[in-house]
Amino acid sequence: MTWPRSAGVLLHPTSLPGAHGIGDLGASAQRWITLLQSMGVGLWQVLPLGPTGYGDSPYQVFSAFAGNPLLLALDDVPVVADANASASTRHVDFARVIAHKRPLIARAAQRVLSDPAHASALATFREQERAWLADYALFMALKEAHGGAPWYAWPRELALRDPSALVHATRRLAGTIARFEAEQYLFAIQWQRVRDAASDVGVRLMGDVPIYVAHDSADVWTHPHLFQLHADGRLRVQAGVPPDYFSETGQLWGNPLYDWDAVRTEGYAWWIARLRAAFSQFDIVRLDHFRGFEAYWEVAGDATTAVDGVWRPGPGIAFFDAVQDALGPVPIVAENLGVITPEVEALREHVG
Repeated sequence: MTWPRSAGVLLHPTSLPGAHGIGDLGASAQRWITLLQSMGVGLWQVLPLGPTGYGDSPYQVFSAFAGNPLLLALDDVPVVADANASASTRHVDFARVIAHKRPLIARAAQRVLSDPAHASALATFREQERAWLADYALFMALKEAHGGAPWYAWPRELALRDPSALVHATRRLAGTIARFEAEQYLFAIQWQRVRDAASDVGVRLMGDVPIYVAHDSADVWTHPHLFQLHADGRLRVQAGVPPDYFSETGQLWGNPLYDWDAVRTEGYAWWIARLRAAFSQFDIVRLDHFRGFEAYWEVAGDATTAVDGVWRPGPGIAFFDAVQDALGPVPIVAENLGVITPEVEALREHVG
């Protein structure tokens, strides 16, 4: 694939000016795109856009498919903002933003659910995103019902997805589930406006797909067989990187590691769906921790540092061949940091 020479800027939407203590996808995003175009900058790179969990990090999100409702522009939805709320314009205080903005987002979602004008489009959205949306909305509703506790701390029948327990929970939490679905519907509308505005002036959008997902995520809760977990959901092994010049004890990330045999047995279907979703949002995708697809550092699930680990082979060329067979020659940028071996370089060159 030929890459045109271009200049780009990395700026996450949280850093845009915002009236509610955090940048959003409204007018300031439109102005930012116009500014990029006026300067001849053809690429806007963002971090993962998912709903943030632990540490408010976009690399620890509750879903690899969902958008972060905190990025919704409230001037685009029919809500009455809290006139008494104030927030810093210098940094995002996530605790204050969440306390202030979550009720407004919920109110916006309820307005959508009660407005017949949205009914048909919302039903279409639910059908188009059925592969992940219902599970995500149920996951978030259960988290809310359990005070934000991680899924592996829920009652056993819910943590391990007993079918009858899920049916009962879906009925009991139907209103909350619908609200979380409506939030995602609003996010999809607003992000599409951003995409259209960028496309209109020739600015391409670069997204970011982390190699790993959060342990406390709808992805792991819904597909535990694709990860190396104990029967009760605890980590059997976890991700990280070994000691290096920058850290004597390495980096312990706490993400579950894939069971690549199980992922391969299913034809890499979950990963293909994830990348298909990413390319529906972005023109180009940065693939985080590319070297982990050649070999990754495995640490015990109960380890407190990343010192005692072992290198394991990643899925390698077969993974990328499966992606290309399913999606075509997609424009992926490889993050190539850390100790890069000849094998990693060979993989990068093979996949272009």
